[in-house]
Amino acid sequence: MLEFRLTQISDTHLGRHFPGLIANFQAISEHIDASRPDLVVNTGDVSFDGPTSRDDVAFAKSLHDALPVGCRYLPGNHDIGDNPTAIGPAPTPPVEEAHRQRFCDIIGEDHWSFEAAGWRFIGLNSLVMNSGLAFEAEQFDWLASEIARTNGRPVALFVHKPMFLNLPDDPELPETSIRYVPQPARARLIEMFGNVDLRLIASGHVHQRRDFTFHHTRHIWAPSAGFVINDKRQDRIAIKETGLVEYCFQPDSLEVRHVRAAGQIDIDIEELLAQMGAH
Repeated sequence: MLEFRLTQISDTHLGRHFPGLIANFQAISEHIDASRPDLVVNTGDVSFDGPTSRDDVAFAKSLHDALPVGCRYLPGNHDIGDNPTAIGPAPTPPVEEAHRQRFCDIIGEDHWSFEAAGWRFIGLNSLVMNSGLAFEAEQFDWLASEIARTNGRPVALFVHKPMFLNLPDDPELPETSIRYVPQPARARLIEMFGNVDLRLIASGHVHQRRDFTFHHTRHIWAPSAGFVINDKRQDRIAIKETGLVEYCFQPDSLEVRHVRAAGQIDIDIEELLAQMGAH
């Protein structure tokens, strides 16, 4: 039987000055070496601070290059900057084409599509949405052509930011507006996927592990591979732990396993902030 095994990691936040994050990534690397999926997808925040540190991006890529299986990547806000929202303060730093291009030059494609086990897999750069950058329109045009080629196959969508909290028309709030795909891009995306068999939306960004189904689409929030954000700094929606997600796709089915690699620890963001202050 056709089978495609994919491991999703997210929010690795790799940089040379953060040994704990490197150690967590090494634990994940050993897990991947033992499990040998067909593909690894990193759904963003690959590097600790890509917009200000080219070295963070290059270092993150070097660690991924040592994995024993192929990888695909999506950029996060810590890789290329954040997207503007309809409400709330302007993000810091904002997404820029120069940062997106650096990501593509060093890491690889920031959007992609392929077929495996009877599924169509699509990865989108969610940080350019609502940005007004030329690439935002280019990606929507590309997505329309990819959706037209699904030919009834089930679709798995990978993005950095979750689509929404609970409902597609959840109101945007100033304190959480940067957490989800912003409006009006969100509504456009949902409409574009409305006529296809969208079975899965896999994301990261929030550093919380969540798994829920809305209509016939399963929403998976991968936890950070690197660190957790304490309740004083971030409201608790789901499970706060480090880890990864494993998928097994077959022509008309999907299995999901929520996993922690042996040796992964729950580093708190306060520890990282202290290290940043020391450098």
